[in-house]
Amino acid sequence: MHGTEAPSAWVQRWTHLIPPHATALDLACGAGRHMRWLKAQGLQVTGVDRSPEAIAACAGLGELICADIENGPWPLPSRQFGAVVVTNYLWRPLLPAVLASLAPGGVLIYETFAQGHETVGRPSRADFLLRPGELLQAFGALRTVAYEDGYLENPARFVQRIAAVRETPHPEAPARHRLQPLSS
Repeated sequence: MHGTEAPSAWVQRWTHLIPPHATALDLACGAGRHMRWLKAQGLQVTGVDRSPEAIAACAGLGELICADIENGPWPLPSRQFGAVVVTNYLWRPLLPAVLASLAPGGVLIYETFAQGHETVGRPSRADFLLRPGELLQAFGALRTVAYEDGYLENPARFVQRIAAVRETPHPEAPARHRLQPLSS
């Protein structure tokens, strides 16, 4: 079942941007690998997935919502979170709802498959692969802190990923979105 592996290194790398004690939404949470990670960082977590088995695997982690977000209504109307995490999932009609779910000062951490991935595995349909720069365009209203679009090995995959903040005005000084040094 998706979600039993270790948390994404991208999610781990940018979690420090999330405001302390914030609420976090893990969209298409699977068995909860990111819910577990975010909860361990002291965040209140909400997970959404269409699979009852996945939701059952997340029992005790936080608020759980079993919903078919591709064919049904958005299950979190007018709710906002201090963080929204999405990995290995793309449903373009939801991108505006994802953006609207991010509270002022909140952090979006998104990582999924990109064009080119069809040459190395699944998903292979264009509907599930990001076009070049698509995350930058979809979340252009946010302050992009980090963005990557390329090929990774072990396992072989083409990904696009973004860490971005819904900034709030800081009249005294610019916001400081601390970057993590690259491991050597």
